[in-house]
Amino acid sequence: MSDERETIDLAYIGRALQRLTTEVASLRDDMQVLTAIVLRHETMLLRLDETLNGMLQQITAMVAQNARTVDRLRSLDERVGALEDKR
Repeated sequence: MSDERETIDLAYIGRALQRLTTEVASLRDDMQVLTAIVLRHETMLLRLDETLNGMLQQITAMVAQNARTVDRLRSLDERVGALEDKR
């Protein structure tokens, strides 16, 4: 090992600090971009969830409507059958 020591002056410390500042700023920019992407995807998922819930409600209402129609047709069919039996 040599006993020589590297001379560290204010200019060296300033350059190192500038590099560190630049790297931190770059990381901050990357983090802001990634955060924006995550928030956009979260918003899209929430909208998709709302859309699917709306579709489920619509399908449920349509099934109930169809069931009522089937009940009415069954009732009419029974009434027509009863009338035909009386003839």
